[in-house]
Amino acid sequence: LAPLVRGRKGEYARLLSEVRGKGFARARVDGEIVDLDEEIRLERYVRHDIEVVVDRLVLKEGLRRRLADSLETALELGEGMVVVSVEGEGDRWYSEHFSCPQCDVNLPELEPRMFSFNSPYGACPECSGLGTRTEFNPDLIAPNKRLSIAQGAILPFTPKTPGAGYGDYYIGLLAGVAERMGFSVNDPLEKLSPEQWKALMYGVEGNVTVQFRNRWGRTRRFDSEFAGIVNMLDRRLKDTSSDYIREELAQYQSTRPCPACKGKRLRPESLAVTINGMDIAELCAGSIAKVDHQIANLQLTAREETIARRIVKEIRTRLGFLMNVGLDYLTLDRAASTLAGGEAQRIRLATQIGSGLMGVLYILDEPSIGLHQRDNSKLIDTLLRLRDLGNTILVVEHDEETMHAADHIIDIGPGAGEHGGRVVAQGTLQEVMDSPESITGQYLSGKRRIEVPPIRRRAALPPAEEGEDPLDLFDEYSYLEVRGARGFNLKNINVRIPLGCFVCITGVSGSGKSTLVQETLYPRLRNLLSGTTGIWAEHDDLKGWRQIDKVIDIDQSPIGRTPRSNPATYTGTFDLIRDLFAATPDARVRGYQPGRFSFNVKGGRCEACRGDGIIKIEMHFLPDVYVPCEVCKGKRYSRETLEVKYKGASIADVLDMTVSEALEYFKDIPRIHRKLATLHDVGLDYIHLGQPATTLSGGEAQRIKLAAELSRRGTGSTLYILDEPTTGLHFADIEKLLLVLNRLVDAG
Repeated sequence: LAPLVRGRKGEYARLLSEVRGKGFARARVDGEIVDLDEEIRLERYVRHDIEVVVDRLVLKEGLRRRLADSLETALELGEGMVVVSVEGEGDRWYSEHFSCPQCDVNLPELEPRMFSFNSPYGACPECSGLGTRTEFNPDLIAPNKRLSIAQGAILPFTPKTPGAGYGDYYIGLLAGVAERMGFSVNDPLEKLSPEQWKALMYGVEGNVTVQFRNRWGRTRRFDSEFAGIVNMLDRRLKDTSSDYIREELAQYQSTRPCPACKGKRLRPESLAVTINGMDIAELCAGSIAKVDHQIANLQLTAREETIARRIVKEIRTRLGFLMNVGLDYLTLDRAASTLAGGEAQRIRLATQIGSGLMGVLYILDEPSIGLHQRDNSKLIDTLLRLRDLGNTILVVEHDEETMHAADHIIDIGPGAGEHGGRVVAQGTLQEVMDSPESITGQYLSGKRRIEVPPIRRRAALPPAEEGEDPLDLFDEYSYLEVRGARGFNLKNINVRIPLGCFVCITGVSGSGKSTLVQETLYPRLRNLLSGTTGIWAEHDDLKGWRQIDKVIDIDQSPIGRTPRSNPATYTGTFDLIRDLFAATPDARVRGYQPGRFSFNVKGGRCEACRGDGIIKIEMHFLPDVYVPCEVCKGKRYSRETLEVKYKGASIADVLDMTVSEALEYFKDIPRIHRKLATLHDVGLDYIHLGQPATTLSGGEAQRIKLAAELSRRGTGSTLYILDEPTTGLHFADIEKLLLVLNRLVDAG
């Protein structure tokens, strides 16, 4: 049968006449076979199905040609669709198009680009393949539910400056909503019912009465529509052209999965294609090890096996490369921006192994960063395989296991910065270990080592009152406990962190350490302690947080985004140095204040380069070129400012000093010496006081932050969080770092 009409209204007298004129004798109308020579009357306003009977066959030998001709005729008449009605079995629909013959949904021809969210042919039209949408989040708009509207619970509607008139209008507007929904602006938000909360955030039907006092003291009263706080902010964001307002509103937004594709990033047509019941997004959401297992155990027919054999082999080979470099825990859909430097480096390494090149020099900078010891051996095996292909592997590394596996070691030192730059030892592992000048060799041979503490700390207990068992207070006072943590791959776990201790959270790569600490504990603690807005991973409760006064995350992000930031400014040392220079006799005679010795403001800085010390030359189609300022010769200050000296050195000379040089120079100034000593304690003797923040590594930036904390007056009851603080550190530096961390713990 050739389908002509499917579920459409009409009489179709002309259509039936045309079909009869083509020589067809029968048709199936609404499920009944009728003779086209008879008069057929159809109701005009009723939906009908009409199929032309092209041929009727009884299967037997010799019908192949006739069957082919009949199918060709039916497909032509039915515009690519045909119905085969088998007696006793019902209808079977067939289509020569990429479409469902039942629901008539058409698909384009399947191509690889249909399964790429970077292509308009495959990307979800709602989110353009991002998988997420940035929306206003009610929990960020009103983070503190214990406050009322009148107390400023709705942050976007709370004026930054007390007395600003526009806040009164919004209070009046929300008071009208409250009156309409049966609550008061003086009620804490936590007491609102779900219906009242929804009305506040997403609006009510009809008008509400607004009454407020304007900036001239006049009371205004009128009726107004209320679309809801979320929709009002959304409209404000769309209407504004101000970058400042956009930045202000951005703090009330969060990223959520796209409601159309549910975060899968592809259009519905692409997700409709499945293998073993899984679409491509579901497959890629699994870890590399899981995907490899699923691909290896695909249930395929003989025909599918023939088609897929080479593709499956290639997929498994590439997945194997990734697993061999210790990345089996990564999911295939992991965003590149969320990868650690070591992970991205190992992905590129896996790609190189797959290329099978020979005679290549590969240079890797600390590839073991972020790797657990279990995964480290896989990485080393991969490097050795790459070497055995006929390549040279040059690795910059502090990892002991990697050094033991190396054929040749070059130890550069003996110290850092100006104290380094020499080849201390080189040769085989044994030759480096035997070298008396090599600090690295001494650690490798066991002559020097990081000592294990002889006594371990225990969670601090408060003094028990008379008749009270101290153990009864153990949970409440001595632990910080995260309950029911289930963000990302965490399995609804409960974790107790003893207070007053040096606590290490460890586990294999991808086990959920960062999810627990950085995505759950830290943002939730910040919210509880200081009321800051934020998004944290799912968990049930956080107990014991009242025993903490402050939480500080000492991460490896830069201490500044511009060259104007440096170790001296970040630690507060530069303020003291400027005060010292302003107190010199020469500066007092000239009337110079501390601001005169700042390169950030007019007065003492070189105006030719505005205190940068360098001039940017725009090259238009080429990268910009930076050259030293010809006026100040890179010193950043004016000639008059540089004439003021302390102990024979100008302010520019001081900024050019290393920490070790400055320690000796300022040994008679206790306040400055104390701050510089903390930089020395964390192993940063070699950096310059004025070294631009943009030239510091992540580990150096983290240790500068640590030094800044050490130099502050201790308040006690502070939780310090450090994410992999030993990244990029030598054995000797790790030893210094541990001493500093233990000092922080001992300080309370």
